[in-house]
Amino acid sequence: MIDRFLSWMDGASEKAVRRTAMAVGRRNVLATLGTAMMGTVLAPMLPFDRTFGKAMAQTPAGEDGDIAACDYWRYCALDGYLCSECGGTLTQCPPGSEASTVSWVGTCRNPNDDRDYLVSYNDCCGGGGCANPTFCFTSQGERPGYRMGLYNDINWCMANETKGYHCTVAVVVGLA
Repeated sequence: MIDRFLSWMDGASEKAVRRTAMAVGRRNVLATLGTAMMGTVLAPMLPFDRTFGKAMAQTPAGEDGDIAACDYWRYCALDGYLCSECGGTLTQCPPGSEASTVSWVGTCRNPNDDRDYLVSYNDCCGGGGCANPTFCFTSQGERPGYRMGLYNDINWCMANETKGYHCTVAVVVGLA
């Protein structure tokens, strides 16, 4: 009885494999596997702005406002300590720290010219501590954790050699 069942399983398996082999060629399988492998390797690189520190596409007009206040317009999606209070500036990390190679982005409205700007938020990694910095948690437009480029609640220093978080800068990338 068991021999008959095993013989039937062997025959059914062989038929299924032969049918698949006739319908799908080796090259097709290799091409599909190659595409899937390249897609999984390249997909994590797509949503992030890696041009931190390069020339900005558009400089907003009317940069007045208190950059040390969490309600400053550029901080609409910021989650972290302000680098402007830790020895850095609005757009540059403090000495001894480096900008994260990955970042999250937000679209913020400048009340001075009533235009929307794309703002890249880079964590500054490494460096010393900061005495009593302002912590801002403004998560306007934040998305759940599976939308990495729009999620601000993780340590973005994970891609750097120095993993320790120091503060966050807000760089205007251009008009939204």
